[in-house]
Amino acid sequence: MYRHIDEYHLKYTDVDAFDNLKLSSLLSFLEESACLSADELGFGYDNLAPAHKGFIVVNWYIELFRNIRLGDVLSVHTWPLKPKHLIFLRDFELYCGSEKVGVCTARWCMIDTDKFVPVAASTFFSEDFFDNCNTERSIDFRDWKIPAVSTGNFCYSKTVTYSDYDHYFHVNNTKYADFMFDVFSVDELRGKSMRSVQITYVKQCKEGEKIDFFKEKKDGCCLVEGKVEVETRVQMRIAFNGI
Repeated sequence: MYRHIDEYHLKYTDVDAFDNLKLSSLLSFLEESACLSADELGFGYDNLAPAHKGFIVVNWYIELFRNIRLGDVLSVHTWPLKPKHLIFLRDFELYCGSEKVGVCTARWCMIDTDKFVPVAASTFFSEDFFDNCNTERSIDFRDWKIPAVSTGNFCYSKTVTYSDYDHYFHVNNTKYADFMFDVFSVDELRGKSMRSVQITYVKQCKEGEKIDFFKEKKDGCCLVEGKVEVETRVQMRIAFNGI
């Protein structure tokens, strides 16, 4: 069955202070592989843009089985699954050599880029377009709802600027990973490693908006939330080894 495979050689700029792969770098690799796979299958950016359509990622769920380190060569395997009306699932497996080091699944929406609203798969794809899709799952994850931060502490504020933007003129999904990791201090992360992480993008953020970030420990995880005034824009639930 179809799989798209890319290799990424981890460089100094891809890792954190402890030489572990940064979440933002991992998301960049996953997004790049997803885009290259879509190009390969005929529904990439160049295919969709003339039809005034595009894809945005709505949710990530990632499990890591060990740290991915400076100098590792990360192999990303990815494939799309048959969409369900508005939701497009895409799965990933992560390897270093023959060792499986992680799995991931993501939910995407196709949008009308003029109105920036979700549109159904049927507005672009034929009914049988995905009939020969790989039906294998990297992980059968269904718990997409992240609890709200209820008793958490305010951590800091970030104002959206030009360098946070992508070609849809909003904050790129990978940027939020760095924003949300900045709620932790270096000492808080010393000796820790990501075991699982889940992100929900609730609503886009635009240049000039001030995002306030809050965090809370709950049920063995850390919840992180970004709000513009009282409106939730992005959420993360992360579990660490070492906590």
